[in-house]
Amino acid sequence: MELKATSMGKRLAQHPYNRVRLLAAGVEVSGDRHEYLIPFNQLLDIVCKRGLVWGELEFLLPEDKVVRLHGTEWQETQRFFHYLQQAWLGWSQEMSEVCVEVLTHLQQEIFAFTGQDRWLKRSELNAVKENITRQFSALPLPTSRLEKFENCRELWQFCQQWLEQGDAAIRQRNREWTAKILQEYQEFFSTVETTPLNLSQCEAVVNGEDALLVLAGAGSGKTSVLVARAGWLLRRKLAQPEQILLLAFGRQAADEMNDRIQARLGESAIQARTFHALALHIIREGSNKQPVISKLESDSKARRQLLIEAWREQCSSKKAQANGWRQWLQDELEWDIAEGAFWQDDKLAQRLASRLERWLGLMRMHGGAQAAMIADVPEEQREQFSKRIKLMAPILKVWKTALKEEGAVDFSGLIHQAIAILDKGRFISPWKHILVDEFQDISPQRAALLTALRQQNKRTALFAVGDDWQAIYRFSGAEMSLTTAFHHYFGEGDRCVLDTTYRFNDRIGEIANRFVQQNPHQLRKPLNSLTKGNKKSVTLLAQEQLEPLLDKLSGYVKPEERVLLLARYHHLRPALLDKAKTRWPKLQLDFMTIHASKGQQADYVIVLGLHEGRDGFPAAARESIMEQGLLPQPEAFPDAEERRLAYVALTRARQQVWLLFDKDRPSVFVGHFRDLGVPQNRKA
Repeated sequence: MELKATSMGKRLAQHPYNRVRLLAAGVEVSGDRHEYLIPFNQLLDIVCKRGLVWGELEFLLPEDKVVRLHGTEWQETQRFFHYLQQAWLGWSQEMSEVCVEVLTHLQQEIFAFTGQDRWLKRSELNAVKENITRQFSALPLPTSRLEKFENCRELWQFCQQWLEQGDAAIRQRNREWTAKILQEYQEFFSTVETTPLNLSQCEAVVNGEDALLVLAGAGSGKTSVLVARAGWLLRRKLAQPEQILLLAFGRQAADEMNDRIQARLGESAIQARTFHALALHIIREGSNKQPVISKLESDSKARRQLLIEAWREQCSSKKAQANGWRQWLQDELEWDIAEGAFWQDDKLAQRLASRLERWLGLMRMHGGAQAAMIADVPEEQREQFSKRIKLMAPILKVWKTALKEEGAVDFSGLIHQAIAILDKGRFISPWKHILVDEFQDISPQRAALLTALRQQNKRTALFAVGDDWQAIYRFSGAEMSLTTAFHHYFGEGDRCVLDTTYRFNDRIGEIANRFVQQNPHQLRKPLNSLTKGNKKSVTLLAQEQLEPLLDKLSGYVKPEERVLLLARYHHLRPALLDKAKTRWPKLQLDFMTIHASKGQQADYVIVLGLHEGRDGFPAAARESIMEQGLLPQPEAFPDAEERRLAYVALTRARQQVWLLFDKDRPSVFVGHFRDLGVPQNRKA
């Protein structure tokens, strides 16, 4: 059947199309020079209009395209439209039955996916969405028409909802599954640790994403969650013991984790390791090498002695080197340097030793040649940084020589070698699940080792527990952005928050939380306390009141309760502690730096040294060009890491905290605490 424009209509319309022909499953619109074939499966609608004299047909196509035919005799236009409409709708109804079959099968696949007795991953949702899109492209009808067919409407809306709102749908389904599973396995969550896990801990344990970050505030049960996670994987048969890798940041922490797993799970096949022990295992399994870790890594006294001797040799043998070191220490670090052979000054050498360790460690972590290190630094710092690298180069050479003579490797060398073996495919990872504690302390080098392991085995899931509020080791290479931008580095997944602390009371929690969250770059999270405090649970006190305070504490603190004194630097240890054993024999007093107190807890905490100045808190010491060049850029917020350090100090306490400050030159933090409502006592 065909419809043509009249001679006059054709002449007056001046349109490229002047006739249309009905085909078996489509129409052909043509003119003297153009023709357009429109299959029914691309046709969205047909509109028949009457102009002043002639008829007009419009064929609506996807992407808002319209093909028009003008100048046809009106009655013929109506007749053609009637036949065309019947043919098109008849074909459409027939095709809708095909769509029903496809959509029904798709719905059944989605039901089968959501009906599984397990956590549904976001990565799997992407596969579902891709499948829906693929099936939609195979439908004989344009998807925009499906809602017009009663037999297709509900099926289409169901599938379309998963395509457009799949994230919300899978979250809701996982919430429902989690509620069911927590009820079903109530006994497990009540007995896997010494005390029953709370709701947020349980939700973290059962979350099955490929990359999961558990943000856990101070005292919120991070270790309990890690142990329970390992137990859950075994209980649900998601992994064999040898397929679970637990990682801690120190040998002591790893040993404590192993003891806890043995006690709670009765499983010795799961062994927590340090990153260095992991690297050593990969090297031994993936090569013929049997590397030995240098004794210098575990003997800090010998390590510092080696570095100081190398530094002294450099300064005494080369005048240019001595002048370079004098300028570095005097001009950049603002140290007072004596005239003459300043390198023979033992106090100066001891002060410099920790800096030499840090700079050497950062250079070894970088792993590249000097030229590569210099190239990574911003151009405006490059000249100064290059001078510092050249001063450190002989010390680095001495370090490498010492390792060679010992036939050993250092920690950084271990991780570099392990990554190289993984990249070459010489080690086949047996681990399906990697569980990492204290993730906020991770460095780019350790993160690279994790990434290499997961690339080698794509199905390996990463379960990380950490707290960006306790990220205090930037000076040793830890990079907080690996936590705050976790999914950018480690792939799509989820984030859980442990929202209850079992350590400190609500007043300590309120002050600590508000103080650290004054930095807008810190991740927001609630941290609720189970015990009530009072207004004086956190108190400002003049530093000369320390002795009266200890006198007062000796009157009511129980022998089993601990009093922890914390300071920014070790040399701020109060001299009066020398007489503490006889003056307050019943008080369990301990002193340590705030950095060293990480993981510790006490009933009472006294924070010392809230004064301004070079050894104050927050620290006023400037970063060296070496640190600026080899560490990530510092945060824009003032004293960001020092603020987190104060948070760590506050949250060591169960019952009460005293913040001791210098009345003549108080720390800037004293004003911040006052603004938060912390009272100041005149006397202890």
